Amino acid sequence: MNNRIWRWASGFAVAALLVAACSPAATPTVAPTSVPATTAPEPTAAPAGDIDCMGAQPGDTLSMLYQWSGTEEERWNAILKPLVDACGIVPRPESSRDQALLDTRVQGGNPPDIAFWNVTQLTQYQDKLKTMDELGAHADNYAAFFTAPGTIGGRWLGLPVKADIKTIIWYSPAVFAAKGYAVPTTWDELDALVEKMKSDGNIPWSMGMESDDATGWTGSDFIEDILLVQQGPDYVLGLIDGSIAYNDAGVVQAYQTYGKWAKDPAYTVGGAEGTLTTPFLDAIYKPFADPPEAMMVKQSGFAGGEVAKQFPDLVYGEDYDFFPVPGAKGLQGGADWLMAFSDKPAVKALVAYLSSDLGGANWAKAGFDLSPNQGANGNYTDPALIKKGDALANTTGFVPDLGDTIPGGFGSAEFTAITNFVNGGDLQTELSQAAQVQAAALAP
Repeated sequence: MNNRIWRWASGFAVAALLVAACSPAATPTVAPTSVPATTAPEPTAAPAGDIDCMGAQPGDTLSMLYQWSGTEEERWNAILKPLVDACGIVPRPESSRDQALLDTRVQGGNPPDIAFWNVTQLTQYQDKLKTMDELGAHADNYAAFFTAPGTIGGRWLGLPVKADIKTIIWYSPAVFAAKGYAVPTTWDELDALVEKMKSDGNIPWSMGMESDDATGWTGSDFIEDILLVQQGPDYVLGLIDGSIAYNDAGVVQAYQTYGKWAKDPAYTVGGAEGTLTTPFLDAIYKPFADPPEAMMVKQSGFAGGEVAKQFPDLVYGEDYDFFPVPGAKGLQGGADWLMAFSDKPAVKALVAYLSSDLGGANWAKAGFDLSPNQGANGNYTDPALIKKGDALANTTGFVPDLGDTIPGGFGSAEFTAITNFVNGGDLQTELSQAAQVQAAALAP
């Protein structure tokens, strides 16, 4: 969730410029890759004939603002290098988590050529953005559910680039094997597994969601995944566009399902108090402690990286792994979106490259999370990304995070509803208050 959007002349001198531009920062939903970080594989530089420079000339500059830093920025540089080598474009990058910086630039009439930011900024800046069509984007490399969120007022303004999926559950294969548990493939099987764990005296879930002012975002993610099981992606999109109120019966049902597990110490570590007060990172660790404090944690793709950092001796695929939320009719996830304030040739070259088959393949090889570009399929090398990439490639729907997508303070209102509900608040009252904020935020 609150979730995440939104990273040389060629050669060593330009790479040094990129590193110098980095300013580290972090948010709860933007995190490292799912396995221990390694040096990013560098895509093989393509000859100029394989990359369309779209009229860009050597020495043309390209200013860009993104939220990536550290390893993420290194992987972005590896993806960008073939374009730079082929066309001689000189990137001028800047890294910041502060959206106020982007706002100041845009309002001052001095925006970057390119920004990689969140989907809500596409609406905010829609009158100042160039369309992906006029920039030469390859739309046929993207499923409709990836281009739709970036289409504002009938204009395709945002290209989804870096993605992560949230509709997954982390567990220990070794612990499951020792206790005789099988990975469920349907929601009914998951429910039966939870009851079996409970009857065995094992705590099924680790559901802690404390995250300072953003406390509640892990609950929001869990509830949205339950909605994908019980109602499907079109229902979630209806909540996002306001055609379905947040206090609708389907939302009530999802909260009740979540609450059964989140409030009871037989189902989750510490019961309601544990859910409310356990930091979300600590919640990730509990299934992988020795002995394990819980059997599962529902968390985004970044959780594997956190497990690897906390328990460096554990092996992915043996000691920690994940499975998609069984029964979900689509995936919940986040993406960073490329938006263009300029249509100069260097911008066109970048858009054409990133949206091409080659751009998708190079993104996958660099291991920079997932790419919605279908050209990435079959090109991931990281074992966890291969598995997540397959899930992304085969899904029939992809929905953004509710709290990150609905404007007007809805995210905070949703967090309040969830935390108050877990703390014993009246469900109908909490949902009605959040629905009022939803309606006001989405009013024409």
